[in-house]
Amino acid sequence: MAPFSLTTYDEVRPKARIIAEVTRKRAMPPWQPVAGFAHFAGERRLSAAQIRTLELWSAAGAPEGDPKTLQVFPTFPDEWQLGKPDLVVEVPEPMEVPADGPDIYQCFVVPMEVPRTRYVRAVEFRPSNRRVVHHALLFADASRIGKDPKYPCFGTIGLLPSLGLGGWSPGNGPIRMLDGAAPPLQAGSRLVAQVHYHPDGKPEMDKWKVGFYFTDEAPVRRVVDVGLATRAIDIAAGDAHYVVRQHFTIPIAVDAVGVIPHAHLVCREMRAWAILPGGRKQWLLNIADWNFNWQDQYRYATPIRLPADTRIEMEFVYDNSTANPRNPHSPPQRVVWGPGTDDEMAGIHVQSIPVHMEELPELGRALWGAVMRSVGGRFYTPPE
Repeated sequence: MAPFSLTTYDEVRPKARIIAEVTRKRAMPPWQPVAGFAHFAGERRLSAAQIRTLELWSAAGAPEGDPKTLQVFPTFPDEWQLGKPDLVVEVPEPMEVPADGPDIYQCFVVPMEVPRTRYVRAVEFRPSNRRVVHHALLFADASRIGKDPKYPCFGTIGLLPSLGLGGWSPGNGPIRMLDGAAPPLQAGSRLVAQVHYHPDGKPEMDKWKVGFYFTDEAPVRRVVDVGLATRAIDIAAGDAHYVVRQHFTIPIAVDAVGVIPHAHLVCREMRAWAILPGGRKQWLLNIADWNFNWQDQYRYATPIRLPADTRIEMEFVYDNSTANPRNPHSPPQRVVWGPGTDDEMAGIHVQSIPVHMEELPELGRALWGAVMRSVGGRFYTPPE
C-alpha cells in the first residue's frame, strides 16, 4: 500500500524532510499503542535518539555517509517465507477491482482438501496484487450451510466459523500459532476469507492464495477470544467527545497473550485495562490516536496473568466534529453502529489462554451469557 519505495539512497534523499517530519510526529513507522502502558512483541517504535538522528540528518542536507558501512536492505522473497506449505488453497477466479469507487469488502468460500483433522502451526496469506489488498481475515467453516463462493461482506462474514485463523495486512508475515496451541482444522472444512480491497486509480485484479503448515502435535492449550463490544453507539453531528464503555468479569484465571481492537473512522481513542481482584489496575491497551488504516493484532511480549474474578474494562472515545481530520463527512453527520465504513463499532478482543484448561467450559458459559445479555440490551453501560 506504500506510495513509494525507500530501499536505496537515491529514493530516500528527496524525501528526507518528510521522513524527519513524520517520524517526529510518530506518524511513521505505523504503531498505535502509547508507550509505557502495555508491552508488545515486535513494537515498531523509534526511540527519541533515533528520531533526533533523522532530524539532524535531514537538516544537514541528507548526506549519504560512508558506503562501506551501508547495511543490507531486507529482501522480500517471491516464495513462501516458511518453505513449501503442507496445503495451498487458492481462490479459483481472480477478483476484479475497479479503478475507483468505495472500498470493497469481499468474502470468498473455497473448498479445502482436508480429509482428516489437522493441527495448524502456521498460515500465510499471499495476495497476487499487493497494491489493492488492504487486509484479509481468515476463517475455517466446517458447517454444511450453503453459501455463495463469493459475496460482499463487511463486519461479520455471514457464517459462524468453526475456527479463526488470523489475518494479514501489508508488512505482516506468516501467522505462527503459539507453542502447544495449534488449533484443529476439522475434516471437510472450507476456507472463508474476508478481503478488503482498496481501488488505486486503475482497474486491477487479485488472485490470492493461502499456505497451511501442519503439526502432528495436538494442542494442550487453547486461545480463547474474550471479547467486549457494544452496539449502543449513536453520535450526534458535531459531538467531539462521545464515550462508550463495556466490561466483562472473567470467572477463571487466564494468561492474556494478545489484544485486537476495532473501530471505524471517527473513533480517536481506545483503552482497555483489567482490574485485578485486589484492586490493582493492569493496562492491556492504550491508543490515543486511532487510525482505521493501520489496524493490527498485538501480541504481548510476555503473557499477562489475570486471576479469576478479574474485571476487564474498555473505553472508546469518538470525535464526530470538524476537528477530526479522519471524519468521512463534511459537514459532520449523525453516526450510529453499523457494518459500513462510515458507521461505527467498538470492540476489544483479549486473546486468552486458561491457566487450568479444565475450567474452559466455565469461561465459555460466561462469555455466552454476556452475548445473550448484550442482545437483550442489559450489558451496555451508558456513556457518562
